[in-house]
Amino acid sequence: MKSERAVHNIEPVYDRDSRILILGSFPSVKSREAAFFYHHPQNRFWKVLAGVYKEPVPDTIEEKKKFLHRNYIAVWDVIESCTISGSSDASIRDVVPNPIERILEEADIRQIFVNGKTAGKMYGKYQQEKLGREAIVLPSTSPANAAWTLDKLLDAWGKALCLGV
Repeated sequence: MKSERAVHNIEPVYDRDSRILILGSFPSVKSREAAFFYHHPQNRFWKVLAGVYKEPVPDTIEEKKKFLHRNYIAVWDVIESCTISGSSDASIRDVVPNPIERILEEADIRQIFVNGKTAGKMYGKYQQEKLGREAIVLPSTSPANAAWTLDKLLDAWGKALCLGV
């Protein structure tokens, strides 16, 4: 697959009551097409969050936004633009980071989590020193992380998110 310059086209979801910030690396092709986070049907992000918070899995974008607000969760990505092949995190280069400080200035974020090792690496390289905040790396909800079953993800994310508020 050919690499292309891609620009993040999804606004962050947060409000002043957000306490947890979850950052991905960069939206997948499906998420960029839908203009919303974790839109690929095989990504387990929404199933994991719904399981952790003991709620039904939100379906529509509006339901997902309400779910995040109700549970004091902010969501965005580390990267604003990059060169990428399809949805491959491994192919990401020429990174321009998102202005995450905007969320930190407006919300009482108590803990930052990153969804997967690539997001963790990118956060460490482009954001951590500037923001002065460490992030907890959670196992990726991506279907590419097949070694992690839904049950294992629920356990790891549940333990971490309970500490985050």
